[in-house]
Amino acid sequence: MTLADKRILLIVGGGIAAYKCLDLVRRLRERGAKVTPVMTKAAAEFVTPLSLGALAGTKVYGDLFSRDDEHDVGHIRLARSADLVILAPASATRMGKMAAGIGDDLAGAILLATNAPVLIAPAMNPAMWAHPATCRSLAILRGDGLQTVGPNRGEMAESGEAGEGRMAEPLEIVAAAERILSTQDRPLAGRHILVTSGPTHEPIDPVRYIANRSSGRQGHAIAASLARLGATVTLVSGPVTLPDPMGVRTIHVETAREMLAAVDAALPADAAVFVAAVADWRAASEAGEKIKKRAGEGPPTLPLVENPDILRTLGTGPRRPRLVVGFAAETSDLLANAARKLEAKGADLIVANDVSGGGVMGGARNAVKLVSRAGIEEWPDLPKEDVADRLAAEIGRRLLELESAS
Repeated sequence: MTLADKRILLIVGGGIAAYKCLDLVRRLRERGAKVTPVMTKAAAEFVTPLSLGALAGTKVYGDLFSRDDEHDVGHIRLARSADLVILAPASATRMGKMAAGIGDDLAGAILLATNAPVLIAPAMNPAMWAHPATCRSLAILRGDGLQTVGPNRGEMAESGEAGEGRMAEPLEIVAAAERILSTQDRPLAGRHILVTSGPTHEPIDPVRYIANRSSGRQGHAIAASLARLGATVTLVSGPVTLPDPMGVRTIHVETAREMLAAVDAALPADAAVFVAAVADWRAASEAGEKIKKRAGEGPPTLPLVENPDILRTLGTGPRRPRLVVGFAAETSDLLANAARKLEAKGADLIVANDVSGGGVMGGARNAVKLVSRAGIEEWPDLPKEDVADRLAAEIGRRLLELESAS
């Protein structure tokens, strides 16, 4: 069993969802895990140390300044003795403190000191989850390599409001823990994987450019997931506002031609994942000065030329990686367009998504279909980070099959 004899440090955060941690401890121990509970001061308002300790079968920790526990720097000992740290529920306040590097209590000190993987299960009011400050904290934490499970959609216990913010169920958290610990052997170790992400900006004049709505969130998440599985990842990123993923070599570019040059320079690679939404066209010539609007004159003509097709260039070229994955963002005829792209561009797999309704490009979630010559696999609507984890695992599986067949 994946969790047998694994040492899990469970930090129970503040919030009504803390009651689920009692069942979570039971589920983890059923699978053979050794659970050490840590409670925040706020958590004790919702569950008692007595009940948590009884289920865990061990002492519950909670005081950073305990004379008994800290004589040997107990928070460092706890942080370093775990195979996995789980924080559930993770409130907006706790996430903000983590993102800012604040360790003003035992939980915060452990989270700063641990070198184990960290899994957080956010839980809060939907408005708090959607707040820009929480979104910034989440982006920082994911960029630092922390993994998340949930939150789910549903009715909030404390307010009756419905939306995204319910803590993941205990079995979902257990499944996420199993997935993390099962990949500690780093199945993609020794492989070099190339990822492109974000938009490209094609200049018209010194102040204007042609672009699209891509945020780079999906591509950056895929690069981070591949790195967590042990791959050496080169990320070629167009202009985005995201932090560079930890453990990933990131090359920043502006235009499609710069992206192609960076991709070519990064070869050879075992696999390439072309997530970037590259502009199909660029201005035939870039004006050296700002094009001025003049009274009485109509808009100037803007001749366009086609940009290089990076996916087709690599997918059909002599230095083709063993596995080539492309993305297809479509507003109509999703599967037909994805199938045509698969054949025309020499890809092994196309990740297709419908962007006609808005909310995908620049958003936090994605519902994709995997199109290959073997058929179509449909995935549910998921956070982009979960899509990334699934795709990284799929890439690992396919690379292993290709290597076994050769």
